[in-house]
Amino acid sequence: MTREVAVLRLGHRPERDQRVTTHVGLTARALGAGQFFLASDDAGVVRSISDVVDRWGGDFRAENDVKWRRCIADWKAQGGVVVHLTMYGLNLPDVIDEIRSCDRVLAVVGAEKVPGELYGLADFNVAVTNQPHSEIAGLAVFLDRLFEGRELEAEFPRARIRVIPSARGKLAEGIPEEE
Repeated sequence: MTREVAVLRLGHRPERDQRVTTHVGLTARALGAGQFFLASDDAGVVRSISDVVDRWGGDFRAENDVKWRRCIADWKAQGGVVVHLTMYGLNLPDVIDEIRSCDRVLAVVGAEKVPGELYGLADFNVAVTNQPHSEIAGLAVFLDRLFEGRELEAEFPRARIRVIPSARGKLAEGIPEEE
């Protein structure tokens, strides 16, 4: 099973993409990644994600203003593979077993057009579908396939809030701090 998964977000435009980029980070956290790198200077996104981690728990880390080429080079130097999620890549079902066998996976998601150089730097260019779609949806499907659904049962240590599953309505409870 994959031990370390991180997500790198490219192409973020602070004046326009704050909500979507925040949702990319929250999706990464909720579906099993341990780290989020933002290749842009937008501390507000990292603050929003960190606030969720503080309330809902987990060991997720978000980092702002990352140099994307350096991030990819460092990840590979530490034995990791880079998976670029793009509608132009190989179909996910055809490569997921090979990706799943890797110990360290960096999933790269873009906003608008990503630099063509990325296609050459990635170990895998992977298409969740060959149709236009949301990077949030693509990341969610990729992580679910990567973790084979086990991420849906994850426990988040140090959570202060927990949802109580309910057929109707919203139920949540505060979790008392351990003494």
